[in-house]
Amino acid sequence: MEPVRIRIRGHEYIVRGGENEGDVHRIAEYVNNKMEEIQEGTEGLSDKKTAILAALNIAGEYFQLLKERDELLAKIRLRTESLIGNIDSAIG
Repeated sequence: MEPVRIRIRGHEYIVRGGENEGDVHRIAEYVNNKMEEIQEGTEGLSDKKTAILAALNIAGEYFQLLKERDELLAKIRLRTESLIGNIDSAIG
């Protein structure tokens, strides 16, 4: 992938990634929005501290989504096993 120019909190970065250019811009926009959200909620944070808090916030969201995904997969697995049992009973 070709390098992509992004802007976060007024700073320009050139990044490379496995995603397409549109995805890179959407990710950058998401990060920028998180940083602005944190900056609005607190006064006088440095960009570094704001970035760390944004990273922690994003990581928290990510791990919550992983947990929800795992719970959903467990429910699907149980339901699938139940349906297979019902089918086996009906056939057998």
